[in-house]
Amino acid sequence: MYLYWILAACVVILSLALHLTGMVEFDTGLPWTAWLVAGLVLLSGGWMAFDGGRALVVGSYVSPDGSGRLGPWAALVSAVGIDPLSTLMKCVFIAYGSAYVASTMALLLGFPSAWWFVVAIAMLGLWYVPFGTVINLIVLLLMMLTLRPPGAG
Repeated sequence: MYLYWILAACVVILSLALHLTGMVEFDTGLPWTAWLVAGLVLLSGGWMAFDGGRALVVGSYVSPDGSGRLGPWAALVSAVGIDPLSTLMKCVFIAYGSAYVASTMALLLGFPSAWWFVVAIAMLGLWYVPFGTVINLIVLLLMMLTLRPPGAG
């Protein structure tokens, strides 16, 4: 669990260092809601990538009480015929979380199509009940109400 926070801190520090050295220019004209979206995505997407990676290595996902019991999302995944403990599902966690974080970094860097990717990936993450559902709904609301897609003026 602590590894996740250390990794997140390293990403923030690396981003700041790249910005200060001029290697990467962050769009500092972004509204505070864009940074809030980035924080929420780092929390949700970063956690999913970490949890999927950990599950591949250790064999099980992190559970709040340490029992190994999965959350409500597992019932949804099982209902469509995917074993929540399968290697496929663990790889889905890693791919989804990584794509979510990467698209949000692209949004902060000012890539025009990044807005659409963040919205699409947030919609795809609504199945991750309850944690991902709540965070992704907030991300979608912030994206739709306060951040404009390219060309929306």
